[in-house]
Amino acid sequence: MLTRTLAGRVRPLLAAAGLRGYAPRAAADLVVVGDEEPPPRTASSASAAATVSIAATAPTVLQPRVLIYDGVCHLCHRGVKWVIKADKHAKIRFCCVQSKAAEPYLRLVGMDREDVLRRVLFIEGPETYYEGSTAALKVASYLPLPYSALSSLLIIPAPLRDAIYDYIAKNRYDWFGKDDECIVTKNKELLERFIDRDEMLGGGPSNSF
Repeated sequence: MLTRTLAGRVRPLLAAAGLRGYAPRAAADLVVVGDEEPPPRTASSASAAATVSIAATAPTVLQPRVLIYDGVCHLCHRGVKWVIKADKHAKIRFCCVQSKAAEPYLRLVGMDREDVLRRVLFIEGPETYYEGSTAALKVASYLPLPYSALSSLLIIPAPLRDAIYDYIAKNRYDWFGKDDECIVTKNKELLERFIDRDEMLGGGPSNSF
């Protein structure tokens, strides 16, 4: 098997290890790190050892076009259900930020769970991810017409869009409520679109907030 990672955060790690010539793929692709046996180590092979270390700690597989969101938020869950219904070609995948499956994505884009609880995260592909209102509108751009027309709102300056987004996000629990676990576990028919499906079906503490 091959280990697939996002390019955006792996390249700085490789650069820090003294490696050069690392070329990211196009946004539609996944970056592949081979699992072939490493070459024999010598006293001067520190950079090669760093490469092996990075590959060993990389997640098994990362997918493009993943929306990572607050899984216990009722408003967020409604939005996800709407996207799934509109996304007839199943271009968008989903992941609850409370699940362990979200952790490798967060590490590679340099964010933590609290960041996503403030603003939703959309990982479009290698080196490309968006937060807040931009993330929501980028997701809309992958939907068929007429829903994709919502992405035209990207013309509005991000500070203005995010001011409105942040105000709603700050009050979402008070206005719409929250659950004690990822709400999608109550709508198992939706789980086919979730990268953390197996984790959700298996249960466990990672489903809890």
